[in-house]
Amino acid sequence: MKNDAVRQIYYYTALILLACISLAPIWVMIATSLKDEVTVQGATPLWFFFVPTLENYQTILFGRGKFDTYLMNSIIVAVSATFLTLSLGGFCAYALARNRFAGRHFLANATLLVRMVPPAVLAVPAFAFVTLSGIDNDLAALTFLYTAISLPFAIWLLFGFYKQIPIELEEAAVVDGATPLQVFFRVLMPLMTSGYAVAGIFTFRIAWNEFILALLLTGRNTRTLPVAAAGFLTEEGVEWGRIMAMGTLIVIPPLLFTFFAAKQIIAGMTAGAVKG
Repeated sequence: MKNDAVRQIYYYTALILLACISLAPIWVMIATSLKDEVTVQGATPLWFFFVPTLENYQTILFGRGKFDTYLMNSIIVAVSATFLTLSLGGFCAYALARNRFAGRHFLANATLLVRMVPPAVLAVPAFAFVTLSGIDNDLAALTFLYTAISLPFAIWLLFGFYKQIPIELEEAAVVDGATPLQVFFRVLMPLMTSGYAVAGIFTFRIAWNEFILALLLTGRNTRTLPVAAAGFLTEEGVEWGRIMAMGTLIVIPPLLFTFFAAKQIIAGMTAGAVKG
C-alpha cells in the first residue's frame, strides 16, 4: 500500500509538472498582453508581480486597426472552409466506404499524401493562380484553398468511421422505405457525430490560424486575424504587448469550438454504442 501511495504521488507530480510546462507559453502570452510597453521592454522580465493594464486590448479593440473587420473575415473563412470540407469530405468518404472496388483502401490512404505538402510550398502557385484568375484579395479564394488543404485528412478520417458502421443499418432503413438521402442524413449522420467533430476541429483550426496563404492572398480589407497581428511588427520595433493581446484574442474561438466539439465527440460515441 505504501509503495502504491508513493507511486501515485510521483505520477501526479509528473502530471502537474507536465501541465505547468505545457501551460507556461500560454501564461507568458497572457501576462505579456497585460503589461504596458515599459514593463515589457524592461531588463528583468516580470511574469507574476506586475501592475496589469488593459491598454493593449483597448488599442486593438477600439484604437488602431479594424479588429471587427478582421474578426469577421476570419469567421467567414474558417466557418465556410469547415462547412465545405465536412460536406465534400463526408460524401467522398461515404462513397469510398460503401463502393467496393480494387484499390479503394489505397486511394483513401493516398489522400493523405496531398496533406503532406506544406502550405508554404503552395504559396507561390496559389498566388499566381488567384492573380491570373482575377480573384486576388478575395475571401473566397482563401476559403477554397483551405478546403483543398483540409479535405484529404477529412476524407481519410471519415472513411474509417463509415467503415465501422454496419451496412445492415442502411439496408434496414431502405426496407422501411427511406430514400438514399434519408439514409445518409437520418441514419448515418447521428452515428458520425464524433468523426465530423474531429474533422471539424482540424479544419477550423487550420483555417483560423494559417498565416502564409492569408498574407499573400488577402488585401487591406480582407485580412484575417493572424495577418492583422503581424501589423504590429513596425519599423520602430516589435509591439510585444499588442501582439500578445491579439494572440490571446485569436486563441479564444478555437478553444471554445474545441470545447463544444469535444462534447459532441463524447455524445456521438455514446449514441453509436446505443444504436449499434
